[in-house]
Amino acid sequence: MRNERYELQVESNSMVFEFTSMGPKGAIAKLIIYTETNVKNVFNLGFGDKDLETDDIDDLIITNNKDSKKVLATVASTVYAFTYKYPDAWVAATGSSKARTRLYQMGISSHLEEISADFLVFGRKDKVWHPFEKSIEYDAFLIRRKKN
Repeated sequence: MRNERYELQVESNSMVFEFTSMGPKGAIAKLIIYTETNVKNVFNLGFGDKDLETDDIDDLIITNNKDSKKVLATVASTVYAFTYKYPDAWVAATGSSKARTRLYQMGISSHLEEISADFLVFGRKDKVWHPFEKSIEYDAFLIRRKKN
């Protein structure tokens, strides 16, 4: 994605990424963690504010630091990095609330042509995965890097 992004710190296994959101609420530590699921080669993308006491993700807090496009572009850039290191991985994502899932859907929809050049993109509706379409409301997303 061509949007402005934050600089990332990444662990050597490319499964944990950190960055700092800068805005009117100050510097907010953000954390992105890719976690294996019980399905082979499917990883959950977890994202939210970093709890500085526990080093865990707080995905329920609403920061509203006025930089959501830059934050989402930064999260998207980690999908590229993660799937570069793990090309057979599927990445599953859903918001911690309906509003956040809708925000993710709007981000995917806005950049679908660009994303589709590199990834297969699916949305889940009624517990069934479908090729992503802009006009359908989904409750989760699944992507995989295309094979060259």
